[in-house]
Amino acid sequence: MILYDSPNPAPNPRRVRIFAAEKGIDLPSETVSIVTGEHKAPAFLGINPRGQTPALQLDDGSVLTESVAICRYLEALYPEATLFGTTPAEIGAIEMWIRRIELVLMEPIGKVWVHTHPFTARLPIQRFPEYGETNRSRALDGFAMCDVALGQSTWLAGDAFSMADILLLTTVDFAAFIGIPLPDNLIHLRAWHDRVCARPSAQA
Repeated sequence: MILYDSPNPAPNPRRVRIFAAEKGIDLPSETVSIVTGEHKAPAFLGINPRGQTPALQLDDGSVLTESVAICRYLEALYPEATLFGTTPAEIGAIEMWIRRIELVLMEPIGKVWVHTHPFTARLPIQRFPEYGETNRSRALDGFAMCDVALGQSTWLAGDAFSMADILLLTTVDFAAFIGIPLPDNLIHLRAWHDRVCARPSAQA
């Protein structure tokens, strides 16, 4: 297998790196530079026509894209120390929070990124800065949602660290990079961030 990766602050490739680090999986990788546009070059578009990282090329030449899908594949190969849950309740809770992070939190953060950040001003896309700015409050609402949940359990989806925490970590850190830091009053979310950053995998 080969993981086509991109360095921080790209959040989606980092999800896979953290997952692999938690599992102890050694994934051979090739770096695809987003800054220099390698993800849109013909060579990489032949691997992932959507021009996005991560992408995991399997031994038979087929390719998986989308970070959570790649991690589910790796979970099936290496099921021990599961990060997607074992009981029906755990599996359901983790899936619920994966969806919430993607739709309630990452979606507005992505809009702030695309429509307001200086980096994306270089891209050949039409931007709507005022619309992007309106999504900051939506991102803060998403942070508050997570803070409430983390006031009730150690980790986002319950008592065990899971894929939901990986998604939240990469999203929170990317939000900080684009200028949406965690509010000081969200004490549970901030304490969680300290806990998760203390894990060796957080450095991936």
